[in-house]
Amino acid sequence: MSEIDIALELARLHVLKGADFVRQLKMLANLSIFKPIENENGIFAAEASHRDDWPSLLDGARKAVELGYTVYILPNPKGIRTADFIFEQHGIYKMYDLKTIHGKASVGNRLLESIGQTNHVLLNMKTRYNGGRLAAEIKTYFQNNPQAFEVLIFKGKQVFTVKRKFALQKSFIIDFRKRYR
Repeated sequence: MSEIDIALELARLHVLKGADFVRQLKMLANLSIFKPIENENGIFAAEASHRDDWPSLLDGARKAVELGYTVYILPNPKGIRTADFIFEQHGIYKMYDLKTIHGKASVGNRLLESIGQTNHVLLNMKTRYNGGRLAAEIKTYFQNNPQAFEVLIFKGKQVFTVKRKFALQKSFIIDFRKRYR
C-alpha cells in the first residue's frame, strides 16, 4: 500500500465508529508496511527510526510490550492528525496517542493536544507528578473531550487505566490520588 493509501486509511479512522473502527484498526495492523523492529519483540513500525520522536515512541512501545501488548507504531502522514500506536492484546485493538511527560506542569496541555487524534491517550510519566493535580487534569480532559474513552498511564513499572466513567465520578480525584501514590 502506498503512502497516499495509508494516509487515506488513517484518515478514515476519524469518521468510523464502533465495530467499523475496530475492523479498520485490525486491517491497518495487518498491512505489510509494518515491519518488526530489529532487536525488539512485539513491536512493528510502518516507517524507520528517522522520526524526531522515535526514542519516546520506542520507550512507550517497550513498556506496552512488557504488559502483553503487540505494538504497531503508526506512520505520520502529512496533513492528517493520527495517533502514534495501535495496541493489540488478546484480539482487542486500540489506538493510542503517546504523550511523554517530562515537566511538572505539562499533563493538562499535552492531553488537550491529543483531542482530535484519538480517543485513547497514553501518558508515559518521566517525572514525579502530583497525583491530585494529575487527577484534576485528567478529569478536565474528559470534560472537554466527549469522545475520550481512556487515559492509560505508565509510571515506572506501574500502570493505571482511567476510563471516562471513573474520571467523571465525584470521588475520582480522591480515589485516583490513593491509587497513584
